[in-house]
Amino acid sequence: MITGKHLARRTFLRGLGAAIALPVLDAMTPAFAATVSANTPRRMAFVYVPNGIIMKDWTPAGAGADFEFSRILKPLEPYRRQLMVLSGLTHNTGRALGDGPGDHARAAASFLTGVHPKKTAGADIHSGISVDQIAAQKIGNATRLASLELGCEDGRLVGNCDSGYSCAYSNSISWRTTATPMPPEVNPRAAFERLFGDASETPEARAKRLLYNKSILDFVAEDTERLKGDLGRTDRRKLDEYLDAVREIERRIEMAERESKQFTPDMEKPAGVPVEFADHVKLMFDLMTLAFQADVTRIATFMICREGSTRTYREIGVNDAHHPLTHHRNNPEWIEKVAKINGFHLEQFAYFVDKLKSTPDGDATLLDRVMVVYGSGLADGNAHTHNDLPVVLAGAGNGALRPGRHVRYPKETPMTNLYVAMLDHMGITPEHIGDSTGELEHLTDLG
Repeated sequence: MITGKHLARRTFLRGLGAAIALPVLDAMTPAFAATVSANTPRRMAFVYVPNGIIMKDWTPAGAGADFEFSRILKPLEPYRRQLMVLSGLTHNTGRALGDGPGDHARAAASFLTGVHPKKTAGADIHSGISVDQIAAQKIGNATRLASLELGCEDGRLVGNCDSGYSCAYSNSISWRTTATPMPPEVNPRAAFERLFGDASETPEARAKRLLYNKSILDFVAEDTERLKGDLGRTDRRKLDEYLDAVREIERRIEMAERESKQFTPDMEKPAGVPVEFADHVKLMFDLMTLAFQADVTRIATFMICREGSTRTYREIGVNDAHHPLTHHRNNPEWIEKVAKINGFHLEQFAYFVDKLKSTPDGDATLLDRVMVVYGSGLADGNAHTHNDLPVVLAGAGNGALRPGRHVRYPKETPMTNLYVAMLDHMGITPEHIGDSTGELEHLTDLG
């Protein structure tokens, strides 16, 4: 059903203290428009996991389209045709290069920058501008938020966290300038308010709204009903589904806030963080999905845990701290526990991939539009190796990529070459990123 009403892509539902961007609707494009436009926004995201991977259980058997999924990657097998596994990529700048210990801090700091961080625990930190922030500076003005930085483990930005390296290096992968890290937001409530709250709303007004348990959708109800009167049946259904998703996330955050009050103060559980880690991760992935769906931002980073994380995973039977386990010294029992943690992280990422695949974006899905890197700045956590890193690239980048393959690259191929290629597909052409030597090949062909 076509009403003749044309909406701008940047249409918002507005009300007191709220401004909710809309997903792609038929009314935002001319009637009977071509199915896939080259101008459709592409998005990119980077998902980081710490402490390395058990690589023998990560690396797929075979190359090309007929590769076999490894034990750790098995949760991603249903999405074989929507992703690539990339082997052989290296972050040389994560190595010591004369600076001695500190591989965890260097792994995180160099992951998106390709720059060897200055070894200091003081205020004179220095890394590089990360790929996400290079993109944000070029195209961030097209969206409400230039970029979105999320995480699931809080950490400080000052002090010594790794052999003389500042905690800023271990706790951030996004760097706006060479001396300004972008710390991830770990509280889902704060992230939700950033995405859907009105910047003009005062803290007092926000507190009052939350006190009276009012949904953010209540404040745009009048605008919502007015808009629905101008939409066709299909668009009304899309809008209802989208707003239902917003409300569902809001409900889960409210539930987490209620649960968090059951904890004693010394546990330092901030309001809005679910008790179960997997629930926390999924909630953050859902927020990223909504941010992309509503075109609130096109660039996001997500640290599932900070580098050097000592989180335990009792929910999968691992009661030992993650980081110490990775120093397994070839102990089979410890190796098995690390592999279980690696697989658990992949299960959460598979949830995100599925969410993107099931979320419409115009005539396609969000997974068709995005480029999502999943990986770590360390390969073998026991040996602290920075070569042959574990990397998955999910999504098709709006037709820019040809997924469905395991691609093996020559040894010591810079990881930053991947980022140069991704930026090129976003319409951004930097001379280089960190230690890049060119644009990574074989992402768009069958080579």
